[in-house]
Order: sequence, then structure tokens, then C-alpha cells
Amino acid sequence: MARLIEKYKEEIVPKLMEKYSLKNKLEVPKLEKIVINMGVGRAKENKKLLQDAMKHLAILSCQKPCMTRARKDIAGFKLRKGDPVGCKVTLRDVMAYEFMDRLISIVLPRIKDFRGLSAKSFDGRGCYTLGISELAVFPEIDIDDIEFVQGMDITFVVSVKSDEQSREMLRLFGMPFRS
Repeated sequence: MARLIEKYKEEIVPKLMEKYSLKNKLEVPKLEKIVINMGVGRAKENKKLLQDAMKHLAILSCQKPCMTRARKDIAGFKLRKGDPVGCKVTLRDVMAYEFMDRLISIVLPRIKDFRGLSAKSFDGRGCYTLGISELAVFPEIDIDDIEFVQGMDITFVVSVKSDEQSREMLRLFGMPFRS
């Protein structure tokens, strides 16, 4: 079982129940899923960029990513409905906790000039999104294999609809928020 699942059950649930005076364990916020999204804007000119992004995302997540396509035509970007524009993967249960553990303990400390995560990136419904501008901070990715600088968005979807409870849960997991 993942290290963060045990920490959640043994430490985080009792602390959140006490802090928010919750009577039932099912009321405690929990991590539902993590969605990793990579937008590849230059995929229209070079299909290899999208294939590389999908390959890197598969290495990071240990799952096969799905291709995302444009929903509508945008003339300014020379984009047609249905054109491939990126890829994404959804992690649930043990895979989500394993990825979160690697992100907190290995990846975030490797980011250059890292001063903590912004606490303002909550969406009003308890979900938190952070952006990573470079794949090279992940130890699974070989730096020599990267042909172009590619970033990603990581969204943590939490079962509670309150930003405050969601922030507290992520902080107890070890997310380094700026104060």
C-alpha cells in the first residue's frame, strides 16, 4: 500500500475530523483523482512533438495517455475542430497517491528557485491546479531524450467543495504552500 494512503488513514483523517469537528470519517475530504494535462500547441506543424509528449506522459504516469483534440475552430491559431492539441491522463486510487508522493518528495524540491506553491490556485470547488514548466525535473525522464521544453498542468480533484478544507488536507500531505 502507498505510503501516503497510510498517512492519510492514520494521521490526516483524525486531524481533519478534529479541526472541522466532523463526526463521520466519510465527511473528511479525500483525493479523488489527479489529472495531468500537457498542451502541445505546436502539434499541428510537427506530429512528432505530440508523440514525444505522449511518450513522456506515459513514463511519468505509468498509464497510457489519451490524445486531446480541439473542440472548435480558432482561426487565429489556424486550428480546426478535431485537430490534436495535447494529451492527458487521469490517475486514481493507488496510482494517484504514488504520483503525489513522488511529486512532493522528489520533483518539487528539484525545481530551480522554488519558493513554495501558490495557495491561490484553488478553483472555488476544492480542486487545486499547479503548473510545471519543464519535464526535466522528473527523474524518470532522460534529459537527452527531450527535444523541446514541454510543461504540464497537474490538477488535484478533492471530494470536498471547500477550498479551505482542501488546502488543509493537501498541506497535511506535505504540499509546500507559500505562507
